[in-house]
Amino acid sequence: MPAHSAADDRFRLAMAASNIGMAIVSPDGIWLEVNPAMCAMLGYRIDELTGHHYSEVTHPDDLAISDNLVAALVSGALASVDEHKRYVHRDGSDVWVQLNVAVMRDEDGAPQYFISHMRDIRGERAAGMALSVRMAEHGAALDASNRQLQLFADAVAHDLRAPLRSIESFSALLGERAVERLNETDRDYLARIRAAASRMTGLLAALTELSHVTRADMRIAPVDLSLLADWVGAELQDTDPRHRGEINVQPGLQVEGDERLLKLMLNQLMHNAWKFSRERDAEDAPVNIQVRGEVAGGRLLLSIQDQGSGFDMRYAHKLFEPFQRLHGPDQGGGHGLGLAIARRVVERHRGQLRAHSQPGAGSTFTVELPVVSAGEEKPNA
Repeated sequence: MPAHSAADDRFRLAMAASNIGMAIVSPDGIWLEVNPAMCAMLGYRIDELTGHHYSEVTHPDDLAISDNLVAALVSGALASVDEHKRYVHRDGSDVWVQLNVAVMRDEDGAPQYFISHMRDIRGERAAGMALSVRMAEHGAALDASNRQLQLFADAVAHDLRAPLRSIESFSALLGERAVERLNETDRDYLARIRAAASRMTGLLAALTELSHVTRADMRIAPVDLSLLADWVGAELQDTDPRHRGEINVQPGLQVEGDERLLKLMLNQLMHNAWKFSRERDAEDAPVNIQVRGEVAGGRLLLSIQDQGSGFDMRYAHKLFEPFQRLHGPDQGGGHGLGLAIARRVVERHRGQLRAHSQPGAGSTFTVELPVVSAGEEKPNA
């Protein structure tokens, strides 16, 4: 250190009283002074560290890190250092510390010495490692539980389809063969049975689809969303030719993602737009769906806009939750899983799905996706 002063005395008193390891180090790496806390941390006496080079008790695997940091401090590339690194205790064990180093310079800017602070973080690291192990064990158990639950759900869905097909087919046969013997009330009951069976079949199919988008391995590649939207639009018009439709898709909408899942997402959102628009279908107001996009900050903002019945934004928080319906069956409401499936696909692509609507004026669903894939966010959620 420079010439002795009252400030130096106060600094040395603070060093001696501190419970954090402290040292004054020369520019060439020699410990000029060390405090008792540092000696206790490393298991050495003061005279066994003073005058020695830091490399003598630095962990061999961290020696290059220390040398690079010292060189950067001397050159001025770094004004200070905050780093986790290892030293070696006298008994041979590793000592993890949080190292803070500041360089003191003379009036000409030449380095005079370093002031080092070393906080023992072995307890924190041990706790962190134990927590990581517990989390890994919990995650493995959760994965196993989820797989068992999913196998059970798949088995139940599979087993339910057979009796539902029987209900649908035999009720259809009954309606055909006994139509003359049934009165209006009987025919209404039969129609309700068939409709309920059909809804249940659709619900099971949607549950299977939700399971698929959650578990399926993602295959990331460049995806032309404009092409997929045109494809979905053509399918919608083919399956519902009674309603006129105008589906306008902006060309050139590109992202990286899983093509199968992204088509499924578009299918759910555009089917939703079609479904709630056709109720308003009239000669002067055909189904109208606009698919547009813009890139901002490396993310594509994709909007699917319709001129359908819309919904009250007070209930928007329910929109993407499974089995939550804002419309009844007579208003076009379905099984309540379509938007949940769409959101799950978006989340797996590290994106966000939002909605804005006004009753009677239509809805706009905005999908925000990274243009360049950053991988999957929640593979096992």
